[in-house]
Amino acid sequence: MHSAEGLYRFWRERALCTVIVSVEPEAEAPVLLAGVRDEFVTRPWMSPAPYWSEYPGLVGGRDLMAGGTWLAADPAGRRVAALLNGRGALASQEIRRSRGDLPLRAAVAGELPPVDLPAYDPFHLVVGGLDGVRIWSWNGERLTEEKLPAGVHMLVNTGWERGDDNPRVSYFRSRFAAAVRPRWPGSGSTERFWGEWLPLASGAGLAHDDPRALLVRQRLEDGRIFATLSVTLIALSEGGMRYDFCPQPEDPSSWHEVRTPG
Repeated sequence: MHSAEGLYRFWRERALCTVIVSVEPEAEAPVLLAGVRDEFVTRPWMSPAPYWSEYPGLVGGRDLMAGGTWLAADPAGRRVAALLNGRGALASQEIRRSRGDLPLRAAVAGELPPVDLPAYDPFHLVVGGLDGVRIWSWNGERLTEEKLPAGVHMLVNTGWERGDDNPRVSYFRSRFAAAVRPRWPGSGSTERFWGEWLPLASGAGLAHDDPRALLVRQRLEDGRIFATLSVTLIALSEGGMRYDFCPQPEDPSSWHEVRTPG
């Protein structure tokens, strides 16, 4: 299970990592995004900050192994880009590069920038701005692009889930859709701003081994632990960006606002 192929088989069997997006063009905050990051607990990372001198103004958590990120925010541009690992043909080991640069480049460009796609393992890239939300999906052979309509949508490693076959999607999509959307201005505590979205993004009290669970923790056969390492909430508005982060999903009190420029 230490090879890329072994990890790929693991991901094929479990729909891990999740992005929830609410699009309401006429709302005060037309785009809301919740990003749940699942990873091996031993993979080092740092909480969101403006780490990248080559991408001034961008804020995101930093993966210390590859140097990139799983979610990048551009407060001045009112944009966010989130990455999910996909399924399909893996890139050749000789040319493979980390997917962690994709959110950074996309947050700057507002779209998937020109890249050497065969050098990347499969991915789903979600890019949101005041003009809407689009998804680029690469399965190792073919690239697709879709724009999300108004409503609440969920993406997992299989991509944009439109049906109810996935128990996590079936359980959470309707609940996020029924929750009162946060309104701008974006001041106040995390609890006050996000309201009904916060307990949902915190897992809604479901146990890790519940097939509907949003937050996971699993021990693999080789003893390693794969778990939800963090959760992010982003609201985009003409008035600014609201960015909240939970670095310890086991402890909901660790939620805090990430101060951003712009």
